[in-house]
Amino acid sequence: MKKSIFILAAVALVAFTSCKENAADKVSEENVAAAAERDAEATKFPVMVFEESEFDFGTIDQGTPQEHVFKFTNTGDADLIIVDAKSSCGCTVPEYTKDPVAPGATGELLVKFNGSGKNQVSKTVTITANTKTGKETIKIKAFVKPKEGASSGSPIQTK
Repeated sequence: MKKSIFILAAVALVAFTSCKENAADKVSEENVAAAAERDAEATKFPVMVFEESEFDFGTIDQGTPQEHVFKFTNTGDADLIIVDAKSSCGCTVPEYTKDPVAPGATGELLVKFNGSGKNQVSKTVTITANTKTGKETIKIKAFVKPKEGASSGSPIQTK
């Protein structure tokens, strides 16, 4: 019993005497400055501002491919990097720059629409980028005239 009390006292003595160093003395001014700079940079984001966020192709013939270039400006404080751009369906294909867009610089996003569908169609393109929200959206729309002879939904009458 005396041995266990002695061992316990020795362990407690070592534990209390080994922590005499002040942790604040180990912090270097260089590390504090680097951390402050890193934290300041973390609050800087790019801002993607489009000249237009929606484009109307008007009335088009079914199956007629269409293209439109959406122009944008990075009005933020950091380089804009587009990670991905996806459309709401396979009939619309976005193409974007893989290079960073510097603050104040402009960029383009090409949207190709194959002209499928009938009547009023609306498609959304979602852009994943390093903006504060992480996602931006643009839209295209068109009124697609069905091809001659295409079924309009009413039965064909024969004589």
